[in-house]
Amino acid sequence: MREGTTHHGQLVAADVVAWRQERLAAAGFAGALARALARERRVDLHALIELTERGCPPETAARILAPLDAGPADARDPGRC
Repeated sequence: MREGTTHHGQLVAADVVAWRQERLAAAGFAGALARALARERRVDLHALIELTERGCPPETAARILAPLDAGPADARDPGRC
């Protein structure tokens, strides 16, 4: 029974990631960036979308809201908001 619960939990998590990716893509985030951000639970999806709605480029919004422990290798070109 426990395996079934874990499997169901994985299905639900996959559905949430897919939904987040769809929302980000609809807001103008490129495929690879949308996929990466959709999997990152520490990033606020609604804040990302709000920044883009206010004119911030998706790459810059992602950088602004990146977790503080993200290293320099994770940094993207900041652009302008």
